Amino acid sequence: MKYVLLLHDVEARWLVMSEAEQGEVFARHMAYTDALVKAGAMVAGEPLEPAASAKIVRDGKVQDGPFADSKEQLGGFYVIEAASEAEAIDWAKRCPSLPGGAVEVRPVPDYGG
Repeated sequence: MKYVLLLHDVEARWLVMSEAEQGEVFARHMAYTDALVKAGAMVAGEPLEPAASAKIVRDGKVQDGPFADSKEQLGGFYVIEAASEAEAIDWAKRCPSLPGGAVEVRPVPDYGG
C-alpha cells in the first residue's frame, strides 16, 4: 500500500540556518532517499518552496497562502510503498526533520485507477 509522509517543519528555523547547515539537511535527505530506493519503497518525493509562495484556490478565486495559523508548514513529502502502517511509521521515524519538526503518515487509497 502507498503512504504519503508529509514533512511539517518550523519554517523559521530553516530560514535562519547557514548554507552549510542546510547542506547537512539535504545530505541527510539524500541518504534517506537512497535507503528508500534500495529498499524498493520509494515512489516519489519532493521538497516544497516556503509556504509564502503558496496560492490557495477556493471557489475559483486565487488567494495568497498559507492560511494555517501555525509555526509548522508543509516542507516536503515522500510517497512510499510499505507493506503495513507499522512499516510506514518506521520509515517516518527514520525521516530527517528539523528540530521540532514532525512527519505525518497518511495512507493513499487505491481506487483502482
